[in-house]
Amino acid sequence: MTKLAQTKKIKKTTLNRFLRKRAIYYILPNVFFNFLVAYASFQEIGYTHFFAGPQSLARLTLPMAIFLPIVLTMDIIKRVIAAIEQESIELIVNSELDKNRFMTKLCIVHGFVTGLLVLACLLLAQYSLSTHYKLNATAMAILDAILAGVLSIVFTYLPIRKLKKHLSEPSLVIQEIERN
Repeated sequence: MTKLAQTKKIKKTTLNRFLRKRAIYYILPNVFFNFLVAYASFQEIGYTHFFAGPQSLARLTLPMAIFLPIVLTMDIIKRVIAAIEQESIELIVNSELDKNRFMTKLCIVHGFVTGLLVLACLLLAQYSLSTHYKLNATAMAILDAILAGVLSIVFTYLPIRKLKKHLSEPSLVIQEIERN
């Protein structure tokens, strides 16, 4: 059992209900804190630019776009596997799955791809507007909070879609054993 599984017993539930509950736990603080940090940072100078200046949109958004998917992917996979090991979710993880390798690979891919997508969007927006265009601080803080919320939802469910390939229901495993 993992350390998480040893510390806190989880009530019996389904995978979908477990994921919905985790999504709520992830989205609320991420939206709130990312809005506050962005708002406080951008209000200091009253406006922001995409890449220029001490409080640029890229300086705040790119680290969030890289590290939020990494942290959420790692956390949700650990929690789901811990719940399965505690038999709170009626699924079985394939014994051939190297959990740490799977989690590390998925975290790196999610962080890298999301960072590149956000960078591409920022560059596209930068080149479609003039280089001296000043962005509204409040609007950019709201946009940053919305991005955090979307990333929270996506990276609650996306890692589990990948993990489902390595999960099976216990009744199916028992039936296969009985056939042999």
